[in-house]
Amino acid sequence: MAPSPSPSPSAPPGPPPGPLAYLLTALVAAGGGALFSLLHIPLAWMLGAMAATGVLAWHDRAAVAPPMRPIGLVFLGLGFGQTFSTPVLAALATALPWLVVAAVASIIIGALVAQAFARMAGTDTRTGYFAAVPGGVIVMAVLAQRANVSVPAVTLAQTIRVMLVVVIFPPLITWLAPQGGAGAFLAERPAVDPMGLLLLVPAGFAAAFLFRLMPLANPWMLGPCAMVVLMAAFDVLPSGVPTWMVNLGQIGMGASLGQRLSRRFILSSRRLALASVGSTLLLSAILAGSAVLLAWVSGLPVTAALLGMAPGGMPEMTITAKALDMAVPLVLGFHLVRTVACNLLVDPIWRIAVRIGLAK
Repeated sequence: MAPSPSPSPSAPPGPPPGPLAYLLTALVAAGGGALFSLLHIPLAWMLGAMAATGVLAWHDRAAVAPPMRPIGLVFLGLGFGQTFSTPVLAALATALPWLVVAAVASIIIGALVAQAFARMAGTDTRTGYFAAVPGGVIVMAVLAQRANVSVPAVTLAQTIRVMLVVVIFPPLITWLAPQGGAGAFLAERPAVDPMGLLLLVPAGFAAAFLFRLMPLANPWMLGPCAMVVLMAAFDVLPSGVPTWMVNLGQIGMGASLGQRLSRRFILSSRRLALASVGSTLLLSAILAGSAVLLAWVSGLPVTAALLGMAPGGMPEMTITAKALDMAVPLVLGFHLVRTVACNLLVDPIWRIAVRIGLAK
């Protein structure tokens, strides 16, 4: 069994915060989300919560209660799953080969960008590889540990990239990408039934705990999502998921991201942080171009391909699709396939890159 991952460089020192600190942070995060919503900023509830919590974190005042993120992920998983119907699942099955192509291409592109990251950060190329491949913070940290690569360096780089992508891609897609073309991947949202919701939410938490027994990177979201997908496919879903519950999930995700924006975390390695920013911009540009090409060749909607190949995390990009009313099942499918591909192919692709001289 592999040892547990090294502590994140953002881990708060000292005694645990008290209930009032947790409450203050939650209220500030919710207030930030509400403010961004009033300003009509894309992905308002997550970005607003992240910004507001980040201000507290910079002054060492942020205290996000540990259950906040998993509870938010359960709510999001329930919300995402309701968009899967039998026709949508059939469309996803048809698109699966393109999702595999996108996943493998993302890893290869990350391997190429790793060269630039290593030069900017002053690390070895192997560390740059695990820092640059867009597989998600948790997945890449675990894979880095197995490969005896610096887990704190990979965690810092992956976290900064996810934060930048969350800020960059929603307005980019809102302003530039053409809308439409996602009809096969969209389904009507089920009506909310209060009594059915009282049954659905506890069942979602039970599914999350069940999925925690499996070697998955994100059981809190995937468990409820899989449960609701099955219910929706067999037309036995007791209730839809209300918008306010999805917004609460966004606040939980935003607060957990914002908590990492402490002065110590950002300044712990300025060169590494700057390299993460530079490599993220380069990776985002290449993957965005690749997504447009993939959409043109495959006939998939451009907006979903952009979010699906974006170098952000699965929850963050799926939240973006949900907030912008895009093809949530397709975006989630892109990231699920990429997560599986990273677990299976990161090491083989690295060995091939070394063998042909692209890495050393």
